[in-house]
Amino acid sequence: ARAGLVGVLGVPGGVVRANGMGLKVAAVRGVESNGMMCSTRELELGDDHEGIIELPADAPVGTDFAAYRGASPVFDVAITPNRPDCMGVMGIARDLAAAGLGTFKPAAVPQIAGGFACPVEIRTDDAEGCPAFYGRVIRGVSNGPSPDWMQRRLVAAGQRPISALVDATNYLSLAYGRPAHAYDLAKFSGAIVARRAKDGETVAALNEKTYTLDETMTVIADDVQVHDIAGIMGGEDSGCTGATTDVLLEIAYFDPERIGVTGRKLGVTSDARTRFERGVDPAFLDDGLALLTGLIVATCGGEPSEAVRAGMPPQEPRRIAYDPALAQTLGGVSVDPAEQKRILEALDFTVSSAWEVTAPLRRHDIEGAPDIVEEVVRIQGLDHIASIPLPRVDGVARPTATADQQLERRLRRAAAARGLNEAITWSFLPMDEAGHFASDTPLWVLENPISEDMKAMRPSLLPGLLMAARRNADRGAASIRLFEIGRRYLRGSNCTSDERLTLGLVLAGDRMARGWATGKAAGFDAFDAKAEALALLAEAGAPVDNLQVMSEAGDQFHPGQSGTLRLGPKTVLARFGTIHPGTLAAFDLDGPVVAVEIFLDAIPAKKGGGFARAPYTPPALQAVTRDFAFLVPLDTPAGDLLRAVRGADKANIVDARVFDDFRGQGVPEGRKSLAIEVTLQPGEKSFTDEDLKAISDRIVAAAAKQGAELRG
Repeated sequence: ARAGLVGVLGVPGGVVRANGMGLKVAAVRGVESNGMMCSTRELELGDDHEGIIELPADAPVGTDFAAYRGASPVFDVAITPNRPDCMGVMGIARDLAAAGLGTFKPAAVPQIAGGFACPVEIRTDDAEGCPAFYGRVIRGVSNGPSPDWMQRRLVAAGQRPISALVDATNYLSLAYGRPAHAYDLAKFSGAIVARRAKDGETVAALNEKTYTLDETMTVIADDVQVHDIAGIMGGEDSGCTGATTDVLLEIAYFDPERIGVTGRKLGVTSDARTRFERGVDPAFLDDGLALLTGLIVATCGGEPSEAVRAGMPPQEPRRIAYDPALAQTLGGVSVDPAEQKRILEALDFTVSSAWEVTAPLRRHDIEGAPDIVEEVVRIQGLDHIASIPLPRVDGVARPTATADQQLERRLRRAAAARGLNEAITWSFLPMDEAGHFASDTPLWVLENPISEDMKAMRPSLLPGLLMAARRNADRGAASIRLFEIGRRYLRGSNCTSDERLTLGLVLAGDRMARGWATGKAAGFDAFDAKAEALALLAEAGAPVDNLQVMSEAGDQFHPGQSGTLRLGPKTVLARFGTIHPGTLAAFDLDGPVVAVEIFLDAIPAKKGGGFARAPYTPPALQAVTRDFAFLVPLDTPAGDLLRAVRGADKANIVDARVFDDFRGQGVPEGRKSLAIEVTLQPGEKSFTDEDLKAISDRIVAAAAKQGAELRG
């Protein structure tokens, strides 16, 4: 800085665009600073960061820099997939003008006669994939930087200026929604042809990647090689450089479906693909070529040739019989027919005296009279639609949630109350991850997936939760507690779809943080998973007291630290346990990780169909506890013994739990000692000694049926 320098000041309260830093009054080396002098990079006006911006001495001090520079506001518009005509500024301007915001200015299309015949043959040999291919040559261009006005507009739209030729094609796409391409003519050999690719042909694209093509894809090629993945991305070998002097311009119409299929197969996304696969204006070929030619001649110089037109774009407009009364009938808005006609004509529709409406070719979303109503109503203003409740017929029940919806809501609240965080993961999975949980069931595989990483429908909720746990762990999460309620997709008989409502949860990291009282952090184990499974099953209305713990949770779980919860030998309500180290390795996760999967569709419905808890009445008398130690065979599950004890006297026993498992001195070989605390709740009168002895005898007798004997 120096005395007299005129620069750009960022004042307190402002935000530096490049890094998001908020400006405030601060002391710098003991001196109060009321802002910051900005560099070109900090304002995202260029890459220069060596010093602050230095403006001319006559720049008006105190003026807003944006106004001084001539910058205008930038509007971020989200375009729905059905409106490709609005993927250019002109399309949005037409809608705004129809709504009364300004006057629409049609494009000023220059008349380009051409000074010589096009020196290269242009043709289309793929009438289905490329119905029309227009082009011309411009000789003697100078491909330097594009003008400042063009660069500013491109930057405002999120584009990086590259060179005058490339910037001109990008400008045409952003302004008019019409993708185009410029080739270096010197890099072609022979005719320029739109054709089907040959199996195994390759092309080096502008993104510095090489793609292998097949015969379903349309390409632009010469006599030697492929130069362009038609409608998606140009080739590196024929791209324009600073040495380019003769350029071939391409304006074509490509089949939207073919572009979409090719893009998904190759995994290539681009602005051109986005526009072509949604549908561009087939009537804008000549005007688009003329506008692009005019831009390039104005910025790069050169002499254009005559235009070459190969093929014919779709030209049959859609004509729709329309009744103005439909605006009230379908749209709920009363709009004068004359105003409806004005709106439609402002949107470039043609309206005959008999109300036959002809849609412009660019409007691929217009298919019938309801679409015409939508045009009228949205331009008139959706706020004109009155909010009127639907009439209700007497005796018709009010809307209510289904049993499944009520169950999901109840379980979400219960899981959140237990400290679990709800996750919503994709229903689509990579093939490897999905296959890891498919067992012997064939996967549902999508023919046209969003990407190769979303090709298989999930056979289980656990893969998505494990991937979510990995992402959380990668970001430093210490205790991960995730759950999700959703559907898994299985193949039913005769390859029918079989969707099963399921609850999945994953626990990873620290169950308890390290502390002075506990020492090191404690991780999750299979018992934590079992506790969550039982608690959520109880909330879902499952008869948890009748459940049996069995093995065979699946290969994805550790065989010695997992199990299933079943009603009888066949009905599996849940599986739980520690995830197998092999599964963790496949998902790039560090263990231990435990998981639960509850099969909500397998829970038997309650008799009466409702879910209601009995009102809680505090007992009048104090509960009594009794401890029992039983000797049982080593292979006897503790759950079987507990179930027998609880069933010994259901009227008086309210709880039973194992509090000790001892094996060693004093216990015969091949047996273990299980200590059980039984809680007894008296009803109308306290237990007598005789009552307690009778209950104890029934408990011992029930345990004996499981091979247990009371330890002396």
